[in-house]
Amino acid sequence: METNKAPINGFLNLYKTSGPTSMDMVRQIKRLTGQRKRVGHGGTLDPLAEGVLPICFGQATRLMEYLVESDREYQMEVYLGASTATYDGEGEVVKKGDPSGISREAVEEALKSFQGNIYQTPPMYSAIKQEGKRLYELAIDGIEVDRQPRKVEISRIEILEFAPPSLRLKVSSGKGAYMRSLAHDLGEALGCGGYLKNLVRLRSGHFRMEDAIPIARLQEADPPHPWKEFLQPVDYVLLHMKSVAVSRAAERYIRGGQSVSLPPHIGVYAGYMEKYRAYTQDGCFLAVVGFDKPRNQWQPYKVFNLDTTSPYAPANK
Repeated sequence: METNKAPINGFLNLYKTSGPTSMDMVRQIKRLTGQRKRVGHGGTLDPLAEGVLPICFGQATRLMEYLVESDREYQMEVYLGASTATYDGEGEVVKKGDPSGISREAVEEALKSFQGNIYQTPPMYSAIKQEGKRLYELAIDGIEVDRQPRKVEISRIEILEFAPPSLRLKVSSGKGAYMRSLAHDLGEALGCGGYLKNLVRLRSGHFRMEDAIPIARLQEADPPHPWKEFLQPVDYVLLHMKSVAVSRAAERYIRGGQSVSLPPHIGVYAGYMEKYRAYTQDGCFLAVVGFDKPRNQWQPYKVFNLDTTSPYAPANK
């Protein structure tokens, strides 16, 4: 275990293996790094699933919402010909069908109704709370309740391989979309039943699978553990935002939670309350600020106390 317990700030792009829960992975990372406090993950993966699982350390946990809100990309295998209670291969089979007569064209046509902004009913075996209890806790007790459909976005579905009973898809989605529900609902639409057999998260926001670090790589290293070398800085999840460097006087105001005026040209193309990354003159990530156009003021939303120069500061681009 890492002996240096000084607070660490940043993101680790961890590759989750199939089997453990997302929280199991967080607990392993805590033991490995010695960072016991302010460690979390940026988006739950089912135990069955593998792939990208961003881990947040220290002040990076304050930006977890941007990870949760970010778009994702998955590769999934759907088994056609059966439906299960859990919508995946671990649950009891509740219905069987025959997918042999289903054509690729029929699958392509069915998939059209699952793209765009759609309403999706969460599976009973999910962590969503209803009346104070998580749905999977009710399901384990044999209780099934009505679930309200939720609006989700699935921007793209691509068929990678169709070899009944196996169907492999590549899916791009927004937050809250359940791939298990997609597999189940597609099976229902095709009339043969279906469930999720395998799932790999290829991307979560800026974090991609090709850059993800397996925990075994960290566990096999001799002390001192090199895990810090794989950390991305706190502002990494905000690279979709524009950036601005502020004066030392403006920095003092922002650190005090006060709005500031910046040179006029900076706000010319900014939308109302558009958020920017703000940096100190030394290139340290300072805050997320929003432009209040009518007042010509920049309002701080989240302020950080970091003393490391960011490679993403405006002067370092």
